[in-house]
Amino acid sequence: MSPRWTRGAKDAVGTAYSTASRVWYTLAAGILTEVYFPTIDTPQVRDLQLLVTDGATFFHDERRNTRSAIECLDEASLGFEIVNVAENDLYTIRKTVIGAPHHDCVLMRTRFDAPAEVLKRLKVFVLCAPHLEIGGWHNNAETFDTKAGRIFVAVKGATWMALGATTPFLRRSCGFVAVNDGWTDVHDNLSMDWEYDAAYDGNIALTGEVDATSGPFTVGLAFGDTRHRAITNLFQSFAVPFDTQVESFRNEWSRTAKRFALTSSFHDHAGTVLFERSVNLLLAHEDKSYPGATIASMSIPWGTSKGDEELGGYHLVWTRDLVQTATALLAVGDQVTPRRALVYLAISQRADGGFYQNFWIDGRPYWTGVQLDEVSFPIVLAWRMHTEGALGEFDPLEMVAAACGFLIREGPTTAQERWEENGGFSPSTLAINIAALICAGELLDAAGDTATAEFVRQYADFLEQHVDGWTATTAGTLLAGVPRHYIRINPNDGGREDPNSGDITLANQPPDGPYSYPARDIVDAGFLELVRYGVRDPHDPLILDSLRVVDAILKVETPLPCWRRYNHDGYGQRGDGTSFSGWGVGRPWPLLTGERGHYELAAGHDAVPYVRALETFARLVQLTTTLMNQPEIVVCGSIGWIECRRLEVLLERRSCAVAAHDVAEVTAQQQKKKEQKNRRTSDSRKQMERERRDKLCRKCRD
Repeated sequence: MSPRWTRGAKDAVGTAYSTASRVWYTLAAGILTEVYFPTIDTPQVRDLQLLVTDGATFFHDERRNTRSAIECLDEASLGFEIVNVAENDLYTIRKTVIGAPHHDCVLMRTRFDAPAEVLKRLKVFVLCAPHLEIGGWHNNAETFDTKAGRIFVAVKGATWMALGATTPFLRRSCGFVAVNDGWTDVHDNLSMDWEYDAAYDGNIALTGEVDATSGPFTVGLAFGDTRHRAITNLFQSFAVPFDTQVESFRNEWSRTAKRFALTSSFHDHAGTVLFERSVNLLLAHEDKSYPGATIASMSIPWGTSKGDEELGGYHLVWTRDLVQTATALLAVGDQVTPRRALVYLAISQRADGGFYQNFWIDGRPYWTGVQLDEVSFPIVLAWRMHTEGALGEFDPLEMVAAACGFLIREGPTTAQERWEENGGFSPSTLAINIAALICAGELLDAAGDTATAEFVRQYADFLEQHVDGWTATTAGTLLAGVPRHYIRINPNDGGREDPNSGDITLANQPPDGPYSYPARDIVDAGFLELVRYGVRDPHDPLILDSLRVVDAILKVETPLPCWRRYNHDGYGQRGDGTSFSGWGVGRPWPLLTGERGHYELAAGHDAVPYVRALETFARLVQLTTTLMNQPEIVVCGSIGWIECRRLEVLLERRSCAVAAHDVAEVTAQQQKKKEQKNRRTSDSRKQMERERRDKLCRKCRD
């Protein structure tokens, strides 16, 4: 059977706070799913769950045959309590999952609750599917006996894994998935009949029987660059009492509490807890070996239909997502993490001043597309850090100047906009580009390079003067009576720069099409970035008309307010709920609720409904970027993006943090300077015209 990953929707993700523990774990449907080691971009395990049978009447795998509930260990730490109730109500599994605070090991304390007569009949098996070095094929495993206990070891390339439990494995087997693995064995006749000592070079699964009647036991999953190191990490973690491990785990995460002084103005406990967890969730997405390297999400979208060909998933660095995360952390008072991020970005920048579309944490590109907004975001972060006095001894000026050069050389069209699908004139891309250039001008001025500062400001003015002409149609047909509105992107067919002409070919469309639509009739809410970054007034008639169109075409009441990316979007599950595979149906994105909240704040409106909606999304479908119409089906996406939007809206509303409005202010100041200059120029021209006329009149009189 070909290997597959697990579903993208995660109930939780976590790690120990200490950099000594280089494992990250994810949870979904009550079980442990992808585990990452030694860096946050490298998943090593598909999943680990329990199989349960009474040997006579039923077979349960934990993921499919239990009702699951999950809670955090406390208000801040990223450890979790899981309660899985059997579908036949005969037993309950209670698990506590943490990362060993000082070793590369995930620990799962497990207890079975059941009447004594039921418990003694239960046969329980630990089932683990290694996907070492980001792949299910070519894995190798053996049973292994040590003086400390009987375990499994697995290896692929330079990565080793050790699996064990504090209660001895009664029986062990290494098998090939869907051929002779433990799931296939026990499912067949409710008994473990096979005990294979090894399985080499394949898609494998490890199965170990444990005695659930002996009381709570701890399962450990440890890693290392040698067999000895992996096994040592496992038994060193077991050697410390589990309760002591939990106490250390919680105490270390409590160090982030200094960021939570901002919550003193919050009036509801639930909102405070959610805020604290959101901050720690963002912190958890930074790698521990490459400081500042923050990935988008510990997930692989539609992973159940993805195999070894899907190396990247969302566990990669996008500069857009990284800067969103750094900005949110800066907003809550953390200056150290954003500075690490800025230094990391400077090191990752290409020689030409650009950035790859996304990349591994060691800087190797994954996708090599060009998105101008991803070049602009680091400039804005550098400016924010400068204004906050948070740069320390780091000077970002060379990075900023190189990025400006790239924007000017490669713009004003972008090869891809933020949805990573189409090129042309994009309102959202132009908005951040304008803001970035103005921020760069401030930094260059501060460094004494006034000539370059004025040059980049002039280019920003040029972009601003053309935004509407490039990206606002006057011939829209989506909403009666509103022909003029912003469009998603102007493909600039034939170099005509005309938003009323040209077709756009959409990605992710069904095989029978259609694929192509008039560009003037494809809309998204990206134009709100023009308001967010101070390029347009929130009450500008064109903004208001565009909102009417977007609300009519893209808004979905779930019943909470949410919006789709754009009309005819095909990036989402199929209509029947099956995985996206080349095409599907676009779904609502909660992060767009956050963006709308930013707009409502800028417009002087009440943002509470949008904050509440984001909080509800987080509680109902934790860690998801897109929603299905059916609330039980979700797709996991960029965790950083959605969590940042929610934190920033909340903090802006309480006027207690740096957020997008700071950039809007400096952009607006530049707009005023330009208008004043234009007025002075106009007044000067009028004065010159009056003087010329006076001279002519005098000549006539003479």
